[in-house]
Amino acid sequence: MGRHLTAGKPGARRGRGERAGLSRQRVLDAALDLVDSGGLKALTMRSLGERLGVEAMTLYHYVPNKDALFDGLVEQVLRAAAPAMDGSANWREALREYAKALREGLLRHPALLPLAASRPAVTQATLDDIETSLRMLTENGFSLGRALHALNAVSVFAIGHAIMEAQLVTNPHEPGSAAWLADLDTERYPLIAAAARDRVGVNDEERFAFAIEAMLRGFEELRTD
Repeated sequence: MGRHLTAGKPGARRGRGERAGLSRQRVLDAALDLVDSGGLKALTMRSLGERLGVEAMTLYHYVPNKDALFDGLVEQVLRAAAPAMDGSANWREALREYAKALREGLLRHPALLPLAASRPAVTQATLDDIETSLRMLTENGFSLGRALHALNAVSVFAIGHAIMEAQLVTNPHEPGSAAWLADLDTERYPLIAAAARDRVGVNDEERFAFAIEAMLRGFEELRTD
């Protein structure tokens, strides 16, 4: 980058980004704040530059285009969950904690859910984390193919579950919600209505943990091709 070319040269003029103390991470943090407060529609290079006190063009030194900015936002959520997979000798606990952290991170930033569901993990940082996770799983007896399947299954499930949860938070009485199910005809649907009314099997956190545990038990039997 241009900011590196002038480093260490007495009297060299720094760019506006340098004077503002910018870095890629600071740009991504500001972008995440914008999305959290106003949704994806609020995120433009102009609005991001205004928040950081620089011209929009300055941002292109750190994120070359808006697609790269979106990929960086997905990276922020995935990286927050990745430490669970780093160097663990207990693959079950690692996957369990990764799934939990990914779900919780997505629910803290629900506006990112469309990106997480539609954009692959392609930044260097996220690819590094995937490599670390696959190494941990293969060192614990998974074939490479099954390791990738397991990591993908947990990730996709966490994202999908978070999408469902966020939708019900926004519309708690929509068809399919516990409130809606509790009003069903109790003669025709006695078990469904009772479960919804008594809050049995409808807690999202418990439901998520149950499904992840079922996955882990299945992975135990299917670690090798």
